[in-house]
Amino acid sequence: MNVARRGLIILSLINLFNYVDRYIIAAISESLRHSALHISDLQYGLLGSGFIVVYMATAPVFGALGDTRSRPRLIALGVTIWSVATALGGLAWSFASLLAARTMVGVGEAAYGTISPSLLADYFRKEFRGRVFGVFFLAIPVGFGLGLAIGGLMDVHFGWRSAFFVAGIPGLVLAALALKLHDPPRGIQDDVTPSARAPRARQGVAAAYRALLRNRPYVLTVLGYAAYTFALGGMALYIVKFLERVRGVSEGQASVGFAAIVIATGLIGIALGGWLSDRLLKVTKQSYLWVSGIATLIAAPLALVGVTAATPAVYWTAIVLAQLLLFASTGPVNSAIVNVVAPEIRATAVAVSIFTIHILGDVPSPTLIGAISDATSLTKAVLIIPVALLVSGAVWTYAAKKGIEA
Repeated sequence: MNVARRGLIILSLINLFNYVDRYIIAAISESLRHSALHISDLQYGLLGSGFIVVYMATAPVFGALGDTRSRPRLIALGVTIWSVATALGGLAWSFASLLAARTMVGVGEAAYGTISPSLLADYFRKEFRGRVFGVFFLAIPVGFGLGLAIGGLMDVHFGWRSAFFVAGIPGLVLAALALKLHDPPRGIQDDVTPSARAPRARQGVAAAYRALLRNRPYVLTVLGYAAYTFALGGMALYIVKFLERVRGVSEGQASVGFAAIVIATGLIGIALGGWLSDRLLKVTKQSYLWVSGIATLIAAPLALVGVTAATPAVYWTAIVLAQLLLFASTGPVNSAIVNVVAPEIRATAVAVSIFTIHILGDVPSPTLIGAISDATSLTKAVLIIPVALLVSGAVWTYAAKKGIEA
C-alpha cells in the first residue's frame, strides 16, 4: 500500500472516531435531562456550544503550527487529548464538570481538524481531491451514526456514563498510528515550485490572514458553510431528542434508527457528491459550489417537512432525503476551500474556516435552539434549521453563478 492511500485510511479512521466522540452525547440527551445532573435543554445546548467555542478558539493556533511543524505529531497529540477528555465525561458529577470535559474534547479535535485536510491535499493531486475528501468525510456519517448507536445502546443497558468510557478508548490506538504518517513537503502535489511558495511562507500568519480576507471565493464559500454548519449543528444535537420527546419514538428506536439513516445516507451522499463534483469539474470550475448549493437548496424544504409532518412515513422519508442531499455537499465544499487558496497556507485557511463556520454556525445554534425550546417548545425551536439551510444553499449558488471560484 502506498503512502498516500495508507495516510487516507488512517486519517479517515481518526475522523470516524472524531465524530463518534463528538456526537456520543446526542444519544444520551434525554437521559442527561432525567439524571441526577438534571441537564435542561439550554444547558444541553451549552454543552454543544462550549465544545465548539474551545474548538474554534484553538483551531487558529493549530492551523499556524500545522503550516510549519510536524503534522503527524500534532495530529497524534490532538487525538490523545480528545480521547482522554471523552472518557472523563463519564466521571462528571455536575453540569460544570461535564462541560469542562466536553470543552477539552474541542482542544483535541481542533488539532486534528485543522491539519488533516492540508496533509491529504499533499498526498493527492487536485483532480482527485473531490473523491479523496469524499472518502475522508464518509467518516462523518459513519462516526455520527456509530456515536448515536453506541451511546443509545450503552445508555439503555449500562447507563449514560458507560457511553463516554467506550467511545474514548479507540483514539489512543489511532494516536499511535498517526505518529507514523508521512509528512510530505507542503504543496508537493500542486503545480507550484518551491521557490514560488517560499516568499509567501516567510511572510507569516498575519500575511496569510490578509490574503484569505482578500480572497472573495474563499470568503463566500466559508460564509455559506457557516449557515450550513448552523443547521447541521442544531440538527445533530436535537434530532434524537426531537424524535423522542415530540414524536414519541423510544430511545433505542430513535438513536439506532436515526444512526442507520445517517450512515446509509452519508455513505451514498458523500460518495455521490464527491464523484459528481469531480466529473463536473470538466464542465465548470465552479462544480464544487454548484453541487453543494443546489443540493442544500433542495434539502431545505425537505428538512421543513421532516420537522413539521406528524405522519411517521412522511417525516422519516423527508429526513432521509434531506440527509442524503446534505451529505452530498460535504466533500465538494471542503474541496472548494483547499483548492481556492495557496498550498502553503492551507492549514491556516482550514483553521480560519473552522473558526468562522463555528462562531457563526454551531456555537450559537445549539444554545439558541435550547433557549427557544425552554421558553416555548422544541417543536418551534427546530424550525430555525431549514431556514439556515436555505441561506447556505443561496450563498453557495450565488458564488457558483458569479463564477468566482478558482
